Amino acid sequence: MRQPTATLLALTLLCLAAASAEVPARPALHIPPGAQAGADFDAAAATNAWLATYSGEKRARSDAYFEGGYWLILWDFLYGSAVFLLLLASGLSGRMRDLAERTTRFCPLQTFLYWVQFAVALWCLGLPLSIYEGFLRERQYGLMNQSFAAWFGDELKSLALLAALGGLAMMALFGVVRRLPRTWHVWGAVLTMCLLAIGMLIGPVFIAPMFNRYTPLEDPKIVPPILSLARASGIPATRVYQVDASRQSNRVSANVSGFLGTERITLNDNLLNRCSPEEILSVMGHEMGHYVLGHVYKGLLFFLVVVTVFFALLRRALDWSLASWGRRWKIRGVGDVAIIPLAALWLGLFGFVFTPIDNSFIRGQEYEADLYGINAARQPDGEAQVDVMLGEYRKLDPTPLEEFLFYDHPSGRTRIHAAMRWKAENQCLAEPARACGK
Repeated sequence: MRQPTATLLALTLLCLAAASAEVPARPALHIPPGAQAGADFDAAAATNAWLATYSGEKRARSDAYFEGGYWLILWDFLYGSAVFLLLLASGLSGRMRDLAERTTRFCPLQTFLYWVQFAVALWCLGLPLSIYEGFLRERQYGLMNQSFAAWFGDELKSLALLAALGGLAMMALFGVVRRLPRTWHVWGAVLTMCLLAIGMLIGPVFIAPMFNRYTPLEDPKIVPPILSLARASGIPATRVYQVDASRQSNRVSANVSGFLGTERITLNDNLLNRCSPEEILSVMGHEMGHYVLGHVYKGLLFFLVVVTVFFALLRRALDWSLASWGRRWKIRGVGDVAIIPLAALWLGLFGFVFTPIDNSFIRGQEYEADLYGINAARQPDGEAQVDVMLGEYRKLDPTPLEEFLFYDHPSGRTRIHAAMRWKAENQCLAEPARACGK
């Protein structure tokens, strides 16, 4: 009788060990002394206490990384403009069009073939800056987990998608331009927004899995609270997924996407491995806020207006440019695909000037989602701790001008203060044992 008993005990221990290996222990939430609930709790002092937990060399490194990104906005614009001008002034754009026309007489296919050449040329000419900005600089600041070969492989996938999907989009757009020469800017804007909406719909389901692996999340300590929060928020999602984002970087992220029965909740594995349950729930509250507040639809409406204005400006800019340099650059008219670098040049300029307004709109939506998430998840300290973690690659405490010009999310100080302000008004909900004397 002893041997079967010992065998059964050994099997039980093995099962318990396997279960503990499948559900790893989560990091704990650590509230700094100056941010703990109490009768003398002060939101401003608590915010400073949280910010002080990320200081010294780490803080300086984060600030340097983010501030360097200010200059990259300018260099990306200037470098891209130079590439577009090179394609025009060298006559390469015209020669790519001529090659497409010699290959086939079918006009839409000519557009597709031109676009493939354009995408490859743009990718090759932009590769030096891409390598520095997307790989070397990320490795320098410790934000890149991929080898160069893996990173380059993802870049090639992106090029293939740009060539294929961009080519289809260009076929549709130039079809509009050629058939509606007087009102192409209006219908081109509408078509662009339709294509953007389709891209947002198919992206999480068909494109994202080309770069990462998505699997159902089964952690019994994480999944039920998330689904409970989703049900309370009116989100009809029944499964939670995880994605292996750690193969690229250590950045934490999550999202709630889909509609009409395709809703899905996704957490990246960095969020799962690096954050406490309180942080995870606060992040999911934020993401659910985007969904409940209809930010996707509001964003599409906003960008419909923006794209319509851009296309109206583009028509005037192209007419003026063609009158001045069209013959020299061998562009026959607005319906000639060789005009694409010129259109990209002007749109790049419009986008560069529009950047602060774009950032402000997105930042406003992110702040709304923060407030929703804090009220829904009731994890102000989880929110504060994850905001500090985001300080690894976002400057935590910028000037108001910096935040207006360069931030498409609220700064760490703004987000933490919002959480601490909520905590000041809801201490019994934030830390019942401390605040309510239990």
